[in-house]
Amino acid sequence: MGKRIGILDEVRGIDYIAMILYHLYYDIVFVYGHDMPDWLDVGMRWLQPVIAGVFIFIAGISCNFSSNNFKRGSLYFFIGMLLTFVTSVAMPSELILFGVLHFLGIACLIYGFVGQFTESIPWVIGVVIFGLLYVAALNIPQGYIGFEGLFKAELPDFLYGHYHLFPLGFPSYDFVSADYFPLIPNLFLFFAGASFGQYFASGVSKGMSMTRFSGLAFLGRHGLWIYLLHQPVIIAILELIFKLTGQRTMFL
Repeated sequence: MGKRIGILDEVRGIDYIAMILYHLYYDIVFVYGHDMPDWLDVGMRWLQPVIAGVFIFIAGISCNFSSNNFKRGSLYFFIGMLLTFVTSVAMPSELILFGVLHFLGIACLIYGFVGQFTESIPWVIGVVIFGLLYVAALNIPQGYIGFEGLFKAELPDFLYGHYHLFPLGFPSYDFVSADYFPLIPNLFLFFAGASFGQYFASGVSKGMSMTRFSGLAFLGRHGLWIYLLHQPVIIAILELIFKLTGQRTMFL
C-alpha cells in the first residue's frame, strides 16, 4: 500500500466501530436469543447494509493503492475459507459459506485482471455506471429485479435451483450462510469504489490526506485484524457475562 489517505482510514475506522456494535447486537439477539427494543431492531436492520456498503466501497477504492491485488485477493479468500472451516466446527449454526472476505478475495482477483480496463473509464462515469448496475441488481439474490411496490420482475427459478451458484448471487432456496456477500450485486459496488479511487490516486488535497483523528485512523489501518478478532472477543465477553449472571451460554 502506498501513501495513506487520512480521510479514508478515518471513515473506515468509523465503519469498523459500527460493525462491532452491530455484531454485538447480532450476537445478543440471534446467537444468545435475547430480545431487544423494537426501535433498536429496526435501526440495526437499516444500519447493517450501510456498514457493509461502506466496507465494500472503500475496499474498491483501496485497489488503486495496492501493490499486488492478486496477492491481496488470495489472502482475503484464504482467510475467508479459514472462517468457513472454523465456523463449521465451532459454531455450525453460524456457518459462513461466502462472507465478506470470500467476496473481497474474488473481487480483488477480478480487479487484478480487468483493472486496467476500468481505469481507462473516467472515474465519474465509472461511479455512475457501476452504481446504477449495483442498484439494478440489488435484489437478484432475492430472486427478482426491481423493488417492492415499484417494479418487480421475477427471475427464472432454474437460476436458484443449483446449490453451487450461490457465490454468483443465485442462492438455492435451502442455502444458509450467517454472512453472505455474493458477487451480484456487490461486485458492482466494489467497482464503483475502484472507479472513485481513481480520484484519490490522481492526487488529493492536503486536507483529505492528513489524519485528524488518530484513533479512528488506527482502526482503519488495521481493519483485517479487527474483523478477525472482534467476534471472538465479543463472544468471550458475552459468555463471561451470561455465565456470571446464570444465563444460557454456548461454551462455558
